[in-house]
Amino acid sequence: MSSNPEDSLRSLSLDYLNLLINGQAFSDVTFHVEGHLVHAHRCVLAARSQFFRKFFCGPGSPQSGPQLGPVNGPRDTGSPASIVIPVNSVGYEVFLLMMQFLYSGQVSIVPQKHEPRPNCGERGCWHTHCTSAVDLALDTLSAARSFGVEQLALLTQKQLAIMVEKASIEDVMRVLIASRKQDMNQLWTTCSHLVAKSGLPPEMLAKHLPIDVVAKIEELRLKSNLARRSLMPHHHHHLDLSSATELEDQKIRRMRRALDSSDVELVKLMVMGEGLNLDESIALHYAVENCSREVVKALLELGAADVNFPAGPAGKTPLHIAAEMVSPDMVAVLLDHHADPNVRMLDGITPLDILRTLTSDFLFKGTVPGHVHIEPNKLRLCLELVQSAAMVILREEGSANIDLSSTNIYPPNNMSDDHTSSTSSGTNIDSRMVYLNLGAGVANTSTHDHPSSMYHHSHEY
Repeated sequence: MSSNPEDSLRSLSLDYLNLLINGQAFSDVTFHVEGHLVHAHRCVLAARSQFFRKFFCGPGSPQSGPQLGPVNGPRDTGSPASIVIPVNSVGYEVFLLMMQFLYSGQVSIVPQKHEPRPNCGERGCWHTHCTSAVDLALDTLSAARSFGVEQLALLTQKQLAIMVEKASIEDVMRVLIASRKQDMNQLWTTCSHLVAKSGLPPEMLAKHLPIDVVAKIEELRLKSNLARRSLMPHHHHHLDLSSATELEDQKIRRMRRALDSSDVELVKLMVMGEGLNLDESIALHYAVENCSREVVKALLELGAADVNFPAGPAGKTPLHIAAEMVSPDMVAVLLDHHADPNVRMLDGITPLDILRTLTSDFLFKGTVPGHVHIEPNKLRLCLELVQSAAMVILREEGSANIDLSSTNIYPPNNMSDDHTSSTSSGTNIDSRMVYLNLGAGVANTSTHDHPSSMYHHSHEY
């Protein structure tokens, strides 16, 4: 037996928790929650919660209340029979968390990582600050206050204060409203400053917050601006530039986190409320390279990004990147939103040129430099999509004499020596042409992009 006080307390906590886990052992009260039965012990609940102490032991205590339904069974504390109490206001998961805290004095309010959760569509989410994690914490806070478990309420407040630092601005505003309702000043202060720093205009805030709360946010902003001006000497303009650069960098990092979690709505709020420039922050380029087709489509539909914006020293557009990746999904969604197949980088290369070069390398070398693996079907489809879009543009421009040789997918006859020498390699050129154009023998014909089957080098915008 250990004499360490911490070990003794930990052992006591586990003993009480086992009493709850063992269910009907010595139980004298049963709660009915969302179709589940939770067996408990009146003496433990009365000792740990003022609400339950009054409910079970108080003179003239009500037969039911907003938290609990009417009691089925005897209420006399001397009776050995079990009573069944319906629980109306708390979900099963939250009720179990509260009971676990009442019995053991400790509980984890964060959901199990990677488990499927409502309001969280991200696969493999750790649930540290997503909407589902915030929902669980808010429900736990409400239950703790309703059942008079103040220690659990304080623990939940600390957890929410950590969550909101990385949560979406919509979730921060929900926590702000809850902290006001629950009269939790510290959480209110944290959330109100985060909302004030978000840069969302008053008219946008008014859609999510009461008018008086919006007024307090604007008051905070005014005080913050005045304090900043009073501390900043007029001759330190270079500090202003440095601060502005840091703020822009923070915006871009937040935007990328939002795109990584498919939260395009947050990006929209940043555009409308914080003046985020999607072109200067290379949002579309980043999404094409790192996100799903759905995210890229939603970003384009915001109407705030130029689909043909040239980025970086090379002047690449999103379509250049999609062509390098050999991603038919990305190529298609960009072309659907009027990406120009003939747009040129600073060195004069078009997306069509990129795909022709990749095709030439595949046909005459059997491999494509920089690609771990390339799927012929995807390369063929990308080429057809971009080539067709280029032809449409030519027709729309009224070009009567289209040089068919300019749209030839095969390389010219004056090939380099390394191309001609490739005929002696293990794969015949003709067979590769059939392989490319007909997709013969391709084991995986799926058009789903996967990093292991695409060209993923570092795109220098």
